[in-house]
Amino acid sequence: MRPECRGLTRAAVRLDGPEVARILREAVDALGVVDAWTEVMMPALRAAGRRWAADGEQYVEVEHLLSWHVSSALRGVAVGGPAARQVRPVLLTATPLELHTLAIEATAAALTERGVPFRILGAAVPPRALLDAVHRIGPSAVMIWSQDQHTADRELVRRVGDRVWGPRGARGGALVVAAGPGWARDQPRAGAARPRTLADAVDLLEQAVTA
Repeated sequence: MRPECRGLTRAAVRLDGPEVARILREAVDALGVVDAWTEVMMPALRAAGRRWAADGEQYVEVEHLLSWHVSSALRGVAVGGPAARQVRPVLLTATPLELHTLAIEATAAALTERGVPFRILGAAVPPRALLDAVHRIGPSAVMIWSQDQHTADRELVRRVGDRVWGPRGARGGALVVAAGPGWARDQPRAGAARPRTLADAVDLLEQAVTA
């Protein structure tokens, strides 16, 4: 565990919000979003989650405080980055039953660092709303996040992958990226990408934009 992660965990347990914010900000500045997420944020979030699971309600306040500050740090990057390239954007969304969005926010922040434009819909997006957004935006890629196997929706992946737009003779579609541990037991349809890490997902999305 990196020293930044240990310090972040200790600060979160103390409910020291300013210190949590400082550590997160410095980690992102020093490591970049992908490494800060992988080596600092995620291990600290997992540690807080394990304490909550072991001790009941005692540590839920720690996890909530830490999650809020992680989200704030990631959104600060995502909305304050350099101008994006003039290409079709990436669309980021969760499955209709999925309420966890930190990984989507990490993806948005990492794409911002690379100048890749995105649109983010967030948690629990109904199928019709997602399909309408795909048609209206015409994205280069659509990343669909599932945190748990109970929220994975293989049929939704198929429907998004079948969606096309544009004038007759020049119709196009989007790369579909099924991301998150929820897909482990419910493999998405053939043709959908299945990244294992945030770095893999960001690489796939950037390649889709530049293809």
